[in-house]
Amino acid sequence: MQPPVPSRSRRVARLLRTSLFAQVAVALVLGVIVGRLWPGVATDLQPLGDGFTRLIKTIISPLVFCVVVVGIAKAGDLKAFGRIGLKALVWFEVASTFALVIGLLAANIVQPGSGMHVDPATLDASAVDAKTGGGSLPSTTEFVVNALPTSFVGAFAENSLLQVLVLACLVGAALLHLGHTRVPKVLPAVEQAQEIIFAVVGFVMRLAPIAVFGAMAVLIGNYGLGVIETYGKLIALCYAAAALFVALLAVALRMVTGLSLWKFLRYIREEMLLALGTASTESVMPRVMQKLRRAGARDDAVGLVLPTGYSFNLDGASLYLSIGTLFIAQAVGVDLSLSQQITVILVLMLTSKGMAGIPGSAFLALSATASSLGAVPAGAVALLLGVDRIMDSMRVVTNLLGNCVAVFAVSRWEGALDLERARRVLDGDVPEEAEGEPQSPRETSTAEPSEGPEGRSPAGPEGSQGPGATTGTAGGVPAQPIKETAAEPA
Repeated sequence: MQPPVPSRSRRVARLLRTSLFAQVAVALVLGVIVGRLWPGVATDLQPLGDGFTRLIKTIISPLVFCVVVVGIAKAGDLKAFGRIGLKALVWFEVASTFALVIGLLAANIVQPGSGMHVDPATLDASAVDAKTGGGSLPSTTEFVVNALPTSFVGAFAENSLLQVLVLACLVGAALLHLGHTRVPKVLPAVEQAQEIIFAVVGFVMRLAPIAVFGAMAVLIGNYGLGVIETYGKLIALCYAAAALFVALLAVALRMVTGLSLWKFLRYIREEMLLALGTASTESVMPRVMQKLRRAGARDDAVGLVLPTGYSFNLDGASLYLSIGTLFIAQAVGVDLSLSQQITVILVLMLTSKGMAGIPGSAFLALSATASSLGAVPAGAVALLLGVDRIMDSMRVVTNLLGNCVAVFAVSRWEGALDLERARRVLDGDVPEEAEGEPQSPRETSTAEPSEGPEGRSPAGPEGSQGPGATTGTAGGVPAQPIKETAAEPA
């Protein structure tokens, strides 16, 4: 006798109770409705989104520190970590330059600002100063110096990811140098702290639907839907250019790793929807790091490439900046020559780096670009004030996907990606609750189990060690303790 089929209402109720994606989707729709019908009430909901973002930010720095330290210690090869960083920077520069070029080509073809005939004298430049808080983007020298911590605690207190990365690299290198015999309790303690942080992430993520509801209600309540009509051509162009860039990312991911970006999108659909709703990639960084590790990327690759990409690989922002620069030039009737547009690319290649975490950074970069050209009044940047928040969704999705693809690509090049596990996870063959935390192998599934200085088998569904384990078995091959000195790369 077949069991009774649950009614539709019961199935819907179960879906809303168990699926974060469904909860966030419903919250997104409710936020739009509340913002449209009761804009006065909606603007008072700002603390819902801000509170969630603050909770997530408290987790990011210690999580990045733990993942990087454990990744270096388990990989057992500091030189490999350096190669990962170098390859990541090369990928970031190429990807962001492609984004800038695509944006300029799209703006030249569509001409979103043509016919507006805006008089720059009528624009309120002080509104841009209010948006940016009178700040400025750091110079290249300042950016490099600011990446170096002044104190161990200060890097975490200020939530400076680059400073935390530097500290994590130093601690990981020290663990390799001292070896397991001299500091036998440090690595297990860091691993256990990592597990605690991931548990906290799970608790905080239960508040995600509330955060999305509040953030979306505030967006619609403040700006309404009229801004879409006023800037419809510009908005459509930016989102179409972003879709083209994402399609190119899918091709690049397929060529480098053989993986499908669309399957990966399905895999991180909850995080993607949350990033859309809160207009913040930081809100999903801990969960995305966890899912990339589960999908076969090694700890050190995830821990280095993803956080670094949040500062160096802002593909969505690069698209927006290049299109926005030509939009304001066209709106005020300035026809930029080819040499001036090349200058735009070169300037934005510098100003787009290190934008993360700076209030109004997009306007600072646009103002700096306009000033470098000399032909576009800096005050014309105020034209984008009304549409900037609408562009956040495009920027965060493109930035997030660009950095995730970078993790897979760099991991593949460095032999730090378990392709077999990645395919199984993206195909849905490994249930999420059964995925566990895979061991971070030195070799991928293409290597022999006994190869490599560490003698560990590649990660698989059963190949993870418990928190704090430094010896034991993984996949039938004994796992070795940390070596006294960094081994040569295999």
